[in-house]
Parts: sequence; structure tokens; C-alpha cells
Amino acid sequence: MNFKRVIALLKMELLKIVREPAFLFLMLLFPAILTIMFGFIFGDPEFGMSMNTVAPGIFGYACIFIIMIVAQSFTDMRDQGLLKRLNTSPMTSADFMASEIISNMILVVFQVIIVYLLALPFGFNPKANILGMLLAFILMMIFSLSSVGLGLITATISKSSGTATGISFIFILPQMFLGTFIPVTATTEPIAMFMPSYYATKALSAIFSGDLANSWVATGFTFITIVSLLIITIGVFLFKKYGNK
Repeated sequence: MNFKRVIALLKMELLKIVREPAFLFLMLLFPAILTIMFGFIFGDPEFGMSMNTVAPGIFGYACIFIIMIVAQSFTDMRDQGLLKRLNTSPMTSADFMASEIISNMILVVFQVIIVYLLALPFGFNPKANILGMLLAFILMMIFSLSSVGLGLITATISKSSGTATGISFIFILPQMFLGTFIPVTATTEPIAMFMPSYYATKALSAIFSGDLANSWVATGFTFITIVSLLIITIGVFLFKKYGNK
């Protein structure tokens, strides 16, 4: 893997995000709209919930949504022949994958910042110190690896970007209903415990409460790191073998 080539590809990917309004909306504006919407809903005490309860799940859902973005992006690049042209250039598949992973990690950082700032006016009051906030950023960046991996798996089995959008919800919906801002019950918890988003939300809740010694912080980091590395490895392998054709 060549560092200069990775940086060049990374710049190209970030410029594409800026130049394409649709990608900009999905990647950055969607988390903002979601935060504001939930802020108005759950900021009302009549609902019996607060933004302190809901915000960790919004962070997680914003990261999960990357699955669809990655799936659409890779499917479009394959359909346009860009991936085949890259194969004829000095850039290796490792360079390309590294740039995609890093660009999505950068995206997650911006998403976390946007959700955090917009949640504050609606009653979000995290007790986390600087170390806690740093851990929250790192956790979300690691969590993004699983979303990129699932996006690659989706792109592998999708014939078009439209199909990729539909298939991506197979991975998005279970994590949304069983791990983010929708409360998990005693009935659904045994299933939710298989969802990376469940551990991300639990860990974030503990971090934002200022309780870094909470067992969910260590458990969340451990589970998410192992699962994310496994999923991204499978996703890269499957796309390189079957999806880049």
C-alpha cells in the first residue's frame, strides 16, 4: 500500500462528496435533520424521554446509514467502469480500499460533531470529560468499519445502485429497531445482543453519563472492535473476489 496514492484517492473521494448534493445530503444533512426531528419529539417531557436518552442512538444510526451510502457508491463506480480503470492504474486495491475506509471514518467524525452540536439545544447534556468525548469519537470510527463492510457486502450482491439501496436496509433496519434510539425490551434484548449498534449505543450512553468505569464501555469497545474488523475483512474479500466485475 502506497501512502501517497491513498492520500490522492482520499482527496478525490472527499471532493466527490462536496460536489454531489445527493451524497452531501445523505452523509451530512440527513443526520442533522434526524437530530432536529428527534429533538422536537423527545425534547418534550410529555413523551417521558429526553435527548440524553435518545442521543446515543442517533449517533449510532447516523453511522449505520453509511451502509447504504457505501453500497450505492461502490455499485455506481462499478457500473461506470471506474473500478476497472483503477485496476489498470498503478493504484492497488489496497490503496483504494484504504482510502474508502479512511474517508468514511472522517465522515463519521463530522456526523458525530453535527449530531452533538444540534442535540445540545434540545436538552442533550453529556457529563463526559475530554477523555470521554475522545473515546466516543474513537468508538464511532471503529463502528464505522462494520458499516463499510456491510456496504461492501451489499454492493457485492447488488446489480445496480437502486438494488443496493433496497438490500442495504436488510442490514440497517435490524440495527435501527434493535440497537439505536428505539428502546430494547426484555423480549427483543436477546436478539439485540447480536447487533453491533446495540453495544455502540450502550457504550455511548455510559460514556455520555460520565461513567467511564461502566462495564458497557469496555464490553462495547471489545465487541465492536472484533465484529467490525471481522465484517470489514469479509466485505473487502467478497467485493474484491465477486463484486468488482
